[in-house]
Amino acid sequence: MGSTTGTGATGTAPSTTELMEQIAAVGTAYFQDYAVAAARHGLNSSQAKALKAVLEPVPMRALAGRLGCDASNVTGIVDRLEALGYARREAAAADRRVKIVTITDQGREVLGRIRDDMTRARAAFDSLDPDQRTALAGLCDQVLPLLLRPCTPPPQ
Repeated sequence: MGSTTGTGATGTAPSTTELMEQIAAVGTAYFQDYAVAAARHGLNSSQAKALKAVLEPVPMRALAGRLGCDASNVTGIVDRLEALGYARREAAAADRRVKIVTITDQGREVLGRIRDDMTRARAAFDSLDPDQRTALAGLCDQVLPLLLRPCTPPPQ
């Protein structure tokens, strides 16, 4: 992996590969902090991620897509969130076979507490001055839409 200073080994701009490795390391550290904070509230990281994904009502199948897992796995995740009172399932008005998942007020509260408990991530971002925060946000705004584009299958 490249250095952690934001420059390549020769003092030049980091390569795409070096940037990818740095972003992967940041993402891994961020989600480890997220998982620890979620566990303090009785949730695993998948359950906490699902809770965030249902801030607006979402059909179960769409939730599976957002979480990148099979629909059968989402059932267990939502079962746990419902048992804790953090989410609820309701039949869709247009098609009663479709189940919509919605966060509850209690779920919103615990999601906020999870974010508050992410001490390492908070310390890392608090260390940035306003110009650095603005620059980072701008870079994320530039890169994220490209990363969220649908994947194209490799040529056969």
